[in-house]
Amino acid sequence: MEILTISVFNAVGNSFCVEADDGQIVYELIKKALQENRKVKVSFQNVEMLTSAFLNTAIGQLYKDFSEVEIKNNLSVDNMSKEDASLLKRVVGTAKLYYKNPEEMEKSITEILGE
Repeated sequence: MEILTISVFNAVGNSFCVEADDGQIVYELIKKALQENRKVKVSFQNVEMLTSAFLNTAIGQLYKDFSEVEIKNNLSVDNMSKEDASLLKRVVGTAKLYYKNPEEMEKSITEILGE
């Protein structure tokens, strides 16, 4: 099976991947490919700056649409610095917890913030 490579740099149009709106563009591309049962490689080549807001939107929210097994078997990343890979690992861990029980997580956040 041919692997679809999604260039984050090309999708976003620049090397600064900091906005959730830009992450949404990447998310839509990944989601479409996974829905078509394709394997996806997300390339971070030429990306100079990456934030958790971007990664939460681009990759984290995939966990609401697909199982952990589907994502693990069909999605990979390439050309990512060690620091950014560490950030992605934290984002994925949080997304797994959140999408396992979003209502309970929202309730906990509200209680913590005292709202």
